[in-house]
Amino acid sequence: MQAVHGSGTVPFFISHGGGVRHANATSTNWSGYAATGSTYTSVSTTFTEPKVTCSSGDQYSSFWVGLDGYSSDSVEQTGTEADCAGKTAEYSAWIEMYPADPVTYSNTVKPGDVITETVTEASNKYTLTLKDTTEGWTKTTTKTESGLARSSAEVIAEAPYSGGVLPLANFGTVTFNNNTVNGSNLSSLSPTGINMASSSGAAEATTSAFSGDSFSIQWNSK
Repeated sequence: MQAVHGSGTVPFFISHGGGVRHANATSTNWSGYAATGSTYTSVSTTFTEPKVTCSSGDQYSSFWVGLDGYSSDSVEQTGTEADCAGKTAEYSAWIEMYPADPVTYSNTVKPGDVITETVTEASNKYTLTLKDTTEGWTKTTTKTESGLARSSAEVIAEAPYSGGVLPLANFGTVTFNNNTVNGSNLSSLSPTGINMASSSGAAEATTSAFSGDSFSIQWNSK
């Protein structure tokens, strides 16, 4: 998928869509929770944009909510990016109606910003809203698409994809709060917890149990 994010050399052409890879509680590109087994019309979360630790090489991380993608071919999602161009950290916000290309917003995102992300569907109209309370801006995009499965709803930290899963940036720990799906707490829907591991099985990001309606994802040191 072809989307240019950020202002420096990172990232190049990457996608947040395409779905979870090798998902059976372990994935090579997703960590977080996915509600499945029903039809979903809304998902929302609030979190603090993590600060990535950059050393060398290009690395990437995304934090998003979405409908579909777990067991379907589309993903309707909005999220933020925290990437490394060598030792330089870059932050941004975006939407993606995969398999269409992502769209990056020009609005400023900084580590420590309080972010609220919401995706809703009604009568085949998808409303994707991203609010940065700290910076004082909200972006809402609406797209009309018919025939999408809406067979899952997710709150995810991801290693983005470009011809393969990209190296995961060290984001430390991110905590997702006020997680709701179809108006209910995500934790009440018995969602599938997903841990990220490399193709060789090395842990890359570990998802915690719920504490109320909150959970955390921890980057695992290499």
